Amino acid sequence: MNWENIAGQENLKKLLKDSIAENRVSHAQLFIGKEGYGTLPMVLAYAREILSRENDHAASKVDHLNHLDLHFSLPVFTDQRNSLSKNKFEEFREMILASPYASYDDWAAFLDSENKQLFISADEIDDQNQKFALKSFEGGTKILIVWRADKMNVSASNKFLKFLEEPPAKTIILLTAESADDILPTIISRTQMIEVPRISDHDLEIHLKNHFAASEDQAKIVVHEAQGDLNEAIRLLNSENKNAEFERLFIQWVRDAFQVKKKPEFLKNIIHWAREIAGWNREKQKNFLNYASEIFRLALLQNYHSHDLVYKKIDANGFNWEGFSKFISGANIISILEEINAADHHLTRNGNPKIIWTDLGIKLSRYIHKSV
Repeated sequence: MNWENIAGQENLKKLLKDSIAENRVSHAQLFIGKEGYGTLPMVLAYAREILSRENDHAASKVDHLNHLDLHFSLPVFTDQRNSLSKNKFEEFREMILASPYASYDDWAAFLDSENKQLFISADEIDDQNQKFALKSFEGGTKILIVWRADKMNVSASNKFLKFLEEPPAKTIILLTAESADDILPTIISRTQMIEVPRISDHDLEIHLKNHFAASEDQAKIVVHEAQGDLNEAIRLLNSENKNAEFERLFIQWVRDAFQVKKKPEFLKNIIHWAREIAGWNREKQKNFLNYASEIFRLALLQNYHSHDLVYKKIDANGFNWEGFSKFISGANIISILEEINAADHHLTRNGNPKIIWTDLGIKLSRYIHKSV
């Protein structure tokens, strides 16, 4: 990971570069911030520059996460009676090379851990102690990156504290964590803490356009929701590309709901609509409910002229967004959202999806005309 591939964070990049140039690199540093803000990419770029100053060929090795003097500790589950990072490092390497901003939850899903607890163990710290007792392979600095140091268990934390207090010569320890709350205060006191802030909306938008070919409209929608988290922005961008089906069914639902009051025969359309959605898996059904809630809230903002807050509109298939929005007001929004929440609750409780969706579809036709 080089500096140019990191989204935004120019002030922090300069701070870290200057510390290297001025020979002020602290032997132990704790980077605090969400993975999606760029904590690991920042640490990797930092390590890359430190090692590159000693060896011209280091950069490529760091980029591929195979530099022999760059070591990693990370949360894993107990496997075959031990819990050492090296047993899962190739999987971690694969994930990070594909997605440097990947989160702890992504890592748990990548491992398919089946709800097993992921943690950094005392055995892991012992293993790293043995590695760092040896001389570096290239005769220079050795770097240990502890990814998600907040996942150390108590015994690991106590052993790591001793490692911090008496580190081997020419050793740099770089820790990352989402929060310092679950890290021993004595560890925090022995590290230089570096806050990794959220990525600015401007920088996030530029990055999505340049690196993920996001359109102007896509970028604006995603940036608003991502709150400075690139990992979340990528997920949302992928969801945006999949939302065409949700949009089509939402439009169908609203149009049929408007017609039912005067033409009861449109009730048959709502029943077919409900059966189509009921055929999805439960997660997809719940995602559609979340999508519908979001659209109704945005329509309410549109109706009340809070245009700056309306970051997404439906304009496909001739759908009249402004005309639709006029029907969503304080008179019916609470009832609509309550029914959507009730449907979500019944799905969670394994209710019959055909009945749930038919009931919800019919009730919208009642609430959408409510003006008092």
